[in-house]
Amino acid sequence: MIYMMKSLFISNDSTNRNDALKKKIICSYITNGDSTIAELCREINMSIPTVTKIIGELLDDGYIVDFGKQETSGGRMPSVYGLNPSTGYFIGVDVLCDRINLGVLDFKGGKVRIEENMPYKMENTMESLNDLCERIDIFVKSLKALEGKIFAIGVNISGRVNPVSGYSYSIFYFQEKPLAQIMEEKLKIKVYVENDSRAMAYGEYMQGVVKGEKNVLFVNMSWGLGLGIIIDGKPFYGKSGFSGEFGHFCLFDNEVLCHCGKKGCLETEASGSALHRIVLERYHAGSSTILSEKIDRNEPIALNDLINAVRKEDVLSIEILERMGITLGKGIAGLINIFNPELVVLGGYLFQASEYLEFPIKSAIRKYSLNLVSQDTEIKVSKLGERAGIIGACLLARGKILGMI
Repeated sequence: MIYMMKSLFISNDSTNRNDALKKKIICSYITNGDSTIAELCREINMSIPTVTKIIGELLDDGYIVDFGKQETSGGRMPSVYGLNPSTGYFIGVDVLCDRINLGVLDFKGGKVRIEENMPYKMENTMESLNDLCERIDIFVKSLKALEGKIFAIGVNISGRVNPVSGYSYSIFYFQEKPLAQIMEEKLKIKVYVENDSRAMAYGEYMQGVVKGEKNVLFVNMSWGLGLGIIIDGKPFYGKSGFSGEFGHFCLFDNEVLCHCGKKGCLETEASGSALHRIVLERYHAGSSTILSEKIDRNEPIALNDLINAVRKEDVLSIEILERMGITLGKGIAGLINIFNPELVVLGGYLFQASEYLEFPIKSAIRKYSLNLVSQDTEIKVSKLGERAGIIGACLLARGKILGMI
């Protein structure tokens, strides 16, 4: 049974019309939820005899289940069909600077297990990559009940990632082989690499704050500043998979060197790294902060320390964060003028302090965007928070293996 299931996913034969129809029906259930055969036929524009035959085969293969008769006001009650959650599973890996988050979702998108904040030091070395693969492998082996039913692993990495070729150009780019291939060979499971902001956008789109909107921007304000773009319900990649480099708009004459190698990027004034730098600069210039003792001891200041300082009402940290909100709002106003989205989702680690960011961002958007363009755009804070990346990685892996994306 497991071999039959996997054979459908790994088949690349575009001439196999039966498999293509099966995938189409599975994708419809993912997008639209449980339904009767008649409802499914209307949704995918296929005949009842054809769909009935394919549904029978999918039931035999274990992809879908019959949930029984539907309640109706009269007449014969049709059966409702939907995805079988235990058909297969997808693992998501969110790789951050100092930790990793891992999770596994079932075939229907239900959460099975999530492990967050596992210590990890991301460095552009083979040793760091081997360490990452080892930690993923330990997580996979801990899922003994799912052995043989994990279809793919999605791995989120910040920076420039080409999901089609499998290369990451910002980190772990030191071999001729694509990163996805290197990890597949080590883990013995299909691996997809993805930009972290795009994965977060898709996670929020599928299971978060998005409620039917098809054109969505997800702003990821963490150590850096990224953007995930959803157009007509699908992630937007651009020509080479590098879309969404919002943080590298060159907007300032501040002479601050960005990690991309250029100066004056938006990320140098509105990001976690900018917050870190400006707090230290202001403290050394004479401002007070509750982080002073740690700074004086020359201890590392992590993003978590900065967020905790904000929560403890550190005046300096709050002042800088609110100013960043205005700066970021100006940038988002420009995005709204370009994309005219239905929804902008504000997410990433710094939005744990959303009460200090949301108002200045919205105020700047109202001031700097074109009223006619922005009047139909909603601004919301992420519902999934730190889990957006894990969930997005799992669901993107599922979508890619099914050909949805």
